[in-house]
Amino acid sequence: MAEAHQAVAFQFTVSPDGIDLQMSHEALRQIYLSGLHSWKKKFIRFKNGVLTGVYPGSPTGLMLVVGLYMGRAKYVHADPSLGLFDRVGAHLPVSRYMSFNTQQLVGGLLVGTGLWVVIIFTMRNALRWLLSWHGWMYARHGTMSWKTRIWLVLVRIFSGMRNPQLNSFQTSLPHLPLPSVKDTIRRYLESDRPLMDDEQYARMEGLAKDFERGLGPKLQWYLKLKSWWSTNYVSDWWEEYIYLRGRGPIMVNSNYYAMDFLYVFPTSLQAARAGNAIHAIMLYRRMLDRAQIKPLFALGDRVPLCSAQWERLFNTSRLPGLERAQCERMFNTSRIPGIDTDTIQHMRDSRHIAVYHRGRYFKVPMFYDGRVLSARAIEQQMERILSDTSEPQPGEENLAALTAGDRVPWAEAREAYLRQGRNKQSLDAVEKAAFFVTLDDTEQRYAADNPVRSLDSYAKSLLHGKCNDRWFDKSFNLIVFKNGTMGLNAEHSWADAPIIGHLWEHVLSMDPVKLGYTEDGHCKGDTHPSLPGPQRLQWNIPTECQAAIASSLLVAKALADDVDCHTIPFDCFGKGLIKKCRISPDAFIQIALQLAHFRDKGRFCLTYEASMTRLFREGRTETVRSCTLETCAFVRCMMEDNPRELRLKLLKVAAEKHQQLYRLAMTGKGIDRHLFCLYVVSKYLGVESPFLKEVLSEPWRLSTSQTPLQQVELFDLVNHPEYVSSGGGFGPVADDGYGVSYIILGENLINFHISSKHSSPETDSHRFGNNIQQAMLDLLALFQLEAKHGMKTSTSMGLRFKM
Repeated sequence: MAEAHQAVAFQFTVSPDGIDLQMSHEALRQIYLSGLHSWKKKFIRFKNGVLTGVYPGSPTGLMLVVGLYMGRAKYVHADPSLGLFDRVGAHLPVSRYMSFNTQQLVGGLLVGTGLWVVIIFTMRNALRWLLSWHGWMYARHGTMSWKTRIWLVLVRIFSGMRNPQLNSFQTSLPHLPLPSVKDTIRRYLESDRPLMDDEQYARMEGLAKDFERGLGPKLQWYLKLKSWWSTNYVSDWWEEYIYLRGRGPIMVNSNYYAMDFLYVFPTSLQAARAGNAIHAIMLYRRMLDRAQIKPLFALGDRVPLCSAQWERLFNTSRLPGLERAQCERMFNTSRIPGIDTDTIQHMRDSRHIAVYHRGRYFKVPMFYDGRVLSARAIEQQMERILSDTSEPQPGEENLAALTAGDRVPWAEAREAYLRQGRNKQSLDAVEKAAFFVTLDDTEQRYAADNPVRSLDSYAKSLLHGKCNDRWFDKSFNLIVFKNGTMGLNAEHSWADAPIIGHLWEHVLSMDPVKLGYTEDGHCKGDTHPSLPGPQRLQWNIPTECQAAIASSLLVAKALADDVDCHTIPFDCFGKGLIKKCRISPDAFIQIALQLAHFRDKGRFCLTYEASMTRLFREGRTETVRSCTLETCAFVRCMMEDNPRELRLKLLKVAAEKHQQLYRLAMTGKGIDRHLFCLYVVSKYLGVESPFLKEVLSEPWRLSTSQTPLQQVELFDLVNHPEYVSSGGGFGPVADDGYGVSYIILGENLINFHISSKHSSPETDSHRFGNNIQQAMLDLLALFQLEAKHGMKTSTSMGLRFKM
């Protein structure tokens, strides 16, 4: 690739006549514009910080209250300070240096400001108290009690009347409540009962009761102190011990993926698709930086959800050159490997992205003339990279395999070989980039003539690729394939899937419609005539480091080759028909998964369903244990020759039980995060609990998660059902288990993403997929409603849907 000219502020030459300085006006202009952009960004952050800090109050409210009191002083001739100056004057000579009118004005200012602060704190605490009530969750769907109506009116009043910003409600959200040990033990034993015989259950019950009477209260006391002192008693420990302290590969085991449109292919030009997607992502970052993203709500637009995973205060003081700051962790963020634990590195700002193509790394600036590059200019940069014919430097092609293997070898190699010289500069360019982009040299896409194989290959590529072509430590990787299809791979420690899903919905909604393409598939707009090209990163990777890279690549490839992915676009029926059954769609699907799993393995298993706890400040997730006594009773009834009426009755009982567990999890009454934190306290105290040790070692052989569609207004699924994401998935949690992600799209489509391991003789993702499809139809048949499509049998592929 022809390297761009190096813009420098000045050049100088030494001659017999002296030193000749040559100033580069273009370079100085770019420095000026860069500084101007930085100061604008600081001002916007300061302004938004003020607005968020005083919410639900506002500067306008301050002016009204202060103006009222100062006007009272001037026109009514009353003392607005309520005798303040007389009291202060008795001890300090304040009144001697002020005229009577000045005293009144200053008194009005002080009292008005004080009253305004009192009003803010009153409204904020009242709103926090109101949001601690969750009775609205227990109302029957489609109904609303008078108590809930009154509560909603009060929430609206104390929320303020102006448009809130993303973080406006943070200080008004309640803290996550701490359940009692007794309630947690009771619900745990209830969840374990269907998985144990009488002897096993009696043993576990004995361990639980001993814990409840003995060590439990002591651990709970320490945990109660933490819940009083910290904003959220779970989230910091969850991030550290579940994610950052894991020493195994994060590829497959932790990172997850998101897919492109299923049936729509906006352009086949790789550079153009990358141009629109990268530009849309940069616009999202600007919206996030300016707090222009609307906060998310439950119950319509009435109950705010926590936004801490987008932007929150966290400590980066262990990392040189970084600071403790309010940060958008979605961008400019990398997970940094360590020997004992990883850390999260975040830059306040990053003006470039890192791009990988055919074993080479490039640094691509995203700003020119103080503005973010247009989609067409970004396409121009991607075209330059694609046309580059240079070869990778020794060790460069497989360098990213370090991020795919075990964490300790990666930490050792990083410190020993990549933290000095030009390696450090290149590594910083990658780790401090806004995000990472892979221009993949393979083609992935849904193919109508072979939907199963094409989607399975697509999912595997997004989940792990070739193990050396994604920087798995970055907050997220944008992957753009050779034929224009794209997707994401996201690191999990900094946030949960709904956060990256919110970004992805924005990108997909902008790409084909708002940004669009020309008739020949290019991004709209003109190329930039004087845009400096991408910078090829330079590496000097020694032989010892190359050996570490090769070792990590072997580990990663073995893990990747073992993953069995299967993606199913289930279009026989969807949410619309399930709602006619008067059953929660999520409960319907979870019960179908239990039936499918029993048919697949002939037994029940401990089941994990992720539920959000973002009704509380800094909330992340809680576990819904979906395998219940009620669900097992229904499954056994389905496996025997029983009348439809009995099956239907047991199904409704199981669905109501599932909804009850989901409500408990969302409202801070789940059991697994509480047990986890009790276990962490026991480790800090150096005491062993046989009960907690056994609970925390139980394998989740069926791990499930629903991917919510959060910005429904961005997609017209009635008129354009094709413009919808395929959702995303993750790897299996247990070696002999399944991982299942599903997304409910519109009224007629549910996409399932299934994963397992080839090495386990007990699992087969395609077999399990067939069982899921059949279970969904069997449940619907109980309501005597017909699906849109029928099923057909194929000797080679088993049960498949008609597309």
